[in-house]
Amino acid sequence: MFTIETQLFEAQDVRLGPLDLETHPAVESRWTHDAEFMRLMELKPIRPISPAMVKKQYEAIEKEMEEQKNLFYFTVRAREDDRLIGKALIEYVDWSNGNGYLRLGIGEAESRHRGYGSQALSLLLRYAFDELNLFRVTAVVPAYNEGALRLFDKFGFMEEVRRRNALHRDGEFWDVIGFGLLNAEWRNQP
Repeated sequence: MFTIETQLFEAQDVRLGPLDLETHPAVESRWTHDAEFMRLMELKPIRPISPAMVKKQYEAIEKEMEEQKNLFYFTVRAREDDRLIGKALIEYVDWSNGNGYLRLGIGEAESRHRGYGSQALSLLLRYAFDELNLFRVTAVVPAYNEGALRLFDKFGFMEEVRRRNALHRDGEFWDVIGFGLLNAEWRNQP
């Protein structure tokens, strides 16, 4: 499947990279003003935040990655010009049981629906299973996020939990769905 020479952080059109505390806060702050993106990315209440607040979040993320060792935060960048287009995370890693939670979002509206999310998820799964040697990964998605539902289905995730009417958005209640993928299932995919 993969060899030691296979690029760990680069796909055809995207690459995973580190946070840049100087330039990325302004970009991600702009994403928080995009209600569509935020409602697809977040289950908690959303609000626009300033670049300074994003920078504080980044600083907390870097501290947690260094101290706790249960969060792996990557930026998603377009390979053509190295611009920031999204983020990909493995979080809440439970080392004793080999489980982690995935989150992925393409924040730049013009970069959505171009296959970048699929490429980023492929890199994130390789990192989770080959580099971190996790046994399984979990993704939690609101039922209205049809793109994420298709993406996780494409990668062989199985619906494991459905919390009925667990999320209230725009005057309507939505199911929240938990998907899981085992390391062995990922390795046995064609």
